[in-house]
Amino acid sequence: MSGRLAANARVVAALGARSVRQTVRRPQLAAPLIIFPTLLLAIQTGGAGGAVDLPEFPDVNGFLDFMLAGAMVQSCLLAGNTGGIALALDIEMGFTDRLFAAPVSRYAVVLGRLAGTTVLGAFTAVWFITIGLIFGASIEEGLLGALWIVVLVASTALAFGSIGAAIALRTNSASVVQGLFPLVFVVLFLSSAFFPANLMLEPAASVAEYNPLSFIVEGLREPIIAGFDGGDELLAVVSVLGVGAFGLWMCALALTGRVRRGV
Repeated sequence: MSGRLAANARVVAALGARSVRQTVRRPQLAAPLIIFPTLLLAIQTGGAGGAVDLPEFPDVNGFLDFMLAGAMVQSCLLAGNTGGIALALDIEMGFTDRLFAAPVSRYAVVLGRLAGTTVLGAFTAVWFITIGLIFGASIEEGLLGALWIVVLVASTALAFGSIGAAIALRTNSASVVQGLFPLVFVVLFLSSAFFPANLMLEPAASVAEYNPLSFIVEGLREPIIAGFDGGDELLAVVSVLGVGAFGLWMCALALTGRVRRGV
């Protein structure tokens, strides 16, 4: 039993490393993780910085401090979408089917892809923390807050990556997974990622208030603008666990369906 677990762990590690290399080597996969969120962060910070003067806007040192969490979550969503596209491409090329035919767990193959997505999520967190500090943002909770952000962003990337993987396993089509890109932005903008929910108009305000992404964003934002609160961090963890559990359940159903269809 321990030998089988060790073998599956090696498969997860090897496929995770391959996933990271695959993303880095393909600009069409790597660009959405860093370039798009960074450009949007720069545009919104430069063009809407005066929003901090609005009544009831959160007390922040600057608009960049407020925006960092949204940029990180955006990158997580894109990482999940990109991971799903890469998995679908592997399925289309027959690489995944060859892995499924090998004497290893199919779940280990999927977890290998998700491990790579998790690493990429951690990298993007470090990137945005660095960019923020360079351009004048501050993390009120200090080093502990920065570590919390890296862990939460990596976990969020894993959670949303599981949904992307499930769709890839179900559809076997990279174009279908790629078609989810606009939906990702709709869900993101209907959260408090880029603007406080209490200053939105209805019905967007109500949607943002209960959007799981809002809970995750606030769990990331709180250590940056004020320090640990406890409640926001707990809601963020619960939201990540909920999304991740749903995504892994969908992956399990998709894998079971492939077995039944003999693929």
